[in-house]
Amino acid sequence: MATNRRISRVAELIKREVSQMLLNGIKDDRVGTGMVSVTDVDVSGDLQHAKIYVSIYGTEQAKEETMAGLKSATGYVRSELGARVRLRRTPEVIFIEDRSIERGTKVLSLLNQLKHERPPESLAALEDNIDEDDEQFAQ
Repeated sequence: MATNRRISRVAELIKREVSQMLLNGIKDDRVGTGMVSVTDVDVSGDLQHAKIYVSIYGTEQAKEETMAGLKSATGYVRSELGARVRLRRTPEVIFIEDRSIERGTKVLSLLNQLKHERPPESLAALEDNIDEDDEQFAQ
């Protein structure tokens, strides 16, 4: 088993190399249909598996095409990682679409919508309650 520090270093190295491959290496046209960025890499404790989380900007159709292109390019990505990263065994690569940015944007828009729908008096009362709670915790 690798240490947590080594796992995080390997994950960061894989993230950097796959990001470079997305820019220059992968020739599949489907990968270019949406803007793709690697958001995170999760490497197993034995360094045998790597889940690569990607964020794709574009329409649903572009996202599906991009994911299909990435799944078909897993063999190429794994062989390139083997050449670029010095590990005893190159990890199996799995691409997973990361929708956390979309969820965050949706939550922010809902909060802004609530802020605009509430009357200003209720917001002032809510802020007063928060200030009172802060004073209680300070004591």
